Amino acid sequence: MDFRDYLRVLRRQLILIVAGLLIGLSTGALIAMFTPQRYEASADVMLTVQVSDTATPADRALATSYAMQAVGTYRAILTSSLVLEPVIDDLDLSTTVSTLAGRIETSAATNSAIITISVEHSNPGQAARIANAVTESFTTVVTETLEKREQEAAYAIRLVTLQPAQVPTVAVAPNMQLSLVLGGIIGLAAGIGVALLRATLDQRVRTASDVEAAIAVPVLGQIPLDPDTPLHPLAVSTSPRGARAEAFRALRTNVRFLFSEGQGVFVITSSGPGEGKSTTAGNLALSFADAGHRVALVDGDLRLPRVAEYFGIEGGIGLSDVLAGRVELNDVLQRWGRSALFLLPSGTIPPNPAELLGSRAMEQLVEALTAAFDVVIIDAPPLLLVTDAAVMARWATGAILVAASGSTHATRLADAAKSIEAVDARVLGSVVTKVSTRGAEKNPYEAASIPVAG
Repeated sequence: MDFRDYLRVLRRQLILIVAGLLIGLSTGALIAMFTPQRYEASADVMLTVQVSDTATPADRALATSYAMQAVGTYRAILTSSLVLEPVIDDLDLSTTVSTLAGRIETSAATNSAIITISVEHSNPGQAARIANAVTESFTTVVTETLEKREQEAAYAIRLVTLQPAQVPTVAVAPNMQLSLVLGGIIGLAAGIGVALLRATLDQRVRTASDVEAAIAVPVLGQIPLDPDTPLHPLAVSTSPRGARAEAFRALRTNVRFLFSEGQGVFVITSSGPGEGKSTTAGNLALSFADAGHRVALVDGDLRLPRVAEYFGIEGGIGLSDVLAGRVELNDVLQRWGRSALFLLPSGTIPPNPAELLGSRAMEQLVEALTAAFDVVIIDAPPLLLVTDAAVMARWATGAILVAASGSTHATRLADAAKSIEAVDARVLGSVVTKVSTRGAEKNPYEAASIPVAG
């Protein structure tokens, strides 16, 4: 995915991302509310070097280097039992050395002889008392134990208290502002991560680029989503100035380039049901008829026919009856009003649709229609449910695959294309239906170029 694809995913999953942010903020607030108050008191001590009057410059330099190196060692001693046991005894603390050591933090800047001793406690006064007691005990241990020498040395380490611990007035925890910031960042990151994961795992096509990535054929048209489609499927007839009608006319223009020698036979199918193949076939046929072409629309779906219902014609006798030899083709072709569109409904639903559609009679019927009409459009069943569409595609110029934005799976669409190619037929292109004209999935070019019905 490129940068625009990531932006589209984030816009599409905006609710999920906002939910993650709100959950993170709420969690941070709850953690801050239920975190016990803690106060921190700090004292600063500095290691100094006392040199004798007889010390040489080399002795003084060596003493300074020794003091710098001793800082790290003495910081480790600060939390030892040698320093903390006297503190526990003096303050009569009901704790252990390890527990008290967990409340103490020491720090020292690089190349600095100053050690900061910090103590956390729920009681601010107790935090200051413990910090000062640790400082005093530490000074005593260093002076009287670690730096005590039997013989007079050229130098010795001494500790000086620069800043005794003061009773803190502001708690260091909980920090509501910090908790909200951290919670918000973590929640936002989690929301974005889940959104990207969902986009990665989601195999549904949503845009023309998704369809082109699934099957290596051009997208011939994009049909905008219209909630009124179930009530008014034939937009070219009922709303000729609407956005859907204009999209079907754009589709007609692109399909026109697929003609060979001025005539074309097209099987309109899809990978699964409910993706808009029948409405696409019907509106495409109407668009060609409006442009002056002689068009035959054949309902090749002998299992779940729709053409007769959409056009409001009698569909009891039709294709299946012609293939069975019960009627002649000219007797069941029905003209649509005064237009150049002729309809061949499915007729009686047979027990063996695949055999009829794959028969020599079907091939001869396609040849007869090709000879009589400029454009023949066959509305075929979904490819992954039955093989009817693939069988009919062998005698057609090619198949046009319909994919519904937001519901058709890319893998199923690819499998549908392979099933057509497996019988040496061609997939000429695809049509994306139910394309959103608002939100993250809208097509900006289409939204700017397709007029809205007045």
